[in-house]
Amino acid sequence: MSLTIPTNLSNAAVLKPKLARLSASPKLSASVIKCSSAEQEAAPSSPSKNLQAFSAALALSSVLLSAAPLPASADISGLTPCKDSNAFAKREKQQIKKLESSLKLYAPDSAPALAIQATIEKTKRRFENYGKYGLLCGADGLPHLIVSGDQRHWGEFITPGILFLYIAGWIGWVGRSYLIAIRDDKKPTQKEIIIDVPLASRLLFRGFIWPVAAYRELLNGELIAKDV
Repeated sequence: MSLTIPTNLSNAAVLKPKLARLSASPKLSASVIKCSSAEQEAAPSSPSKNLQAFSAALALSSVLLSAAPLPASADISGLTPCKDSNAFAKREKQQIKKLESSLKLYAPDSAPALAIQATIEKTKRRFENYGKYGLLCGADGLPHLIVSGDQRHWGEFITPGILFLYIAGWIGWVGRSYLIAIRDDKKPTQKEIIIDVPLASRLLFRGFIWPVAAYRELLNGELIAKDV
């Protein structure tokens, strides 16, 4: 008894794996193309994500800096809270007493008397704020600024320093924007001498967001001149 295998069946068995491999290859290429396109789509969005992260960090820092000051304590050797310092209270009384003695030399409703009275009120308010905001005083009764970075004393140096940098950067950014805006004018030097008020006013309000604008130009390569 002999067994005969048809040739067409063997050819079908051989062709079936080939067809399976051919049908599987387009799926592989499609997946590769899909991944590459996804990477291309994700690439342009990275600067916007960085900008959003920078804006969130800026907002968080402003919230932290605007927080209420923590109660002062004698955490530094030789310094005590001004509101508890006898030397501080004595200095306040001396200054007010000196002003009141000068006040007696003038008529109650005269201009010098009113000016001295306003100075007395400002002096009382200044000493009250020194004690209320937790400043520390030494043995001389004078407030001392703590610049060590302690969060309890941020309002003495860190917060004013950041505000100074922000205002200085705002002034510089507006001036830079004005010079860039007039450099293509026919007489740019003339507009540097005689300020274009409408243009400067527009740039003045745009300058409030200068940290975000500077970061955006840094990402775009426009912050620094290429020919320098």
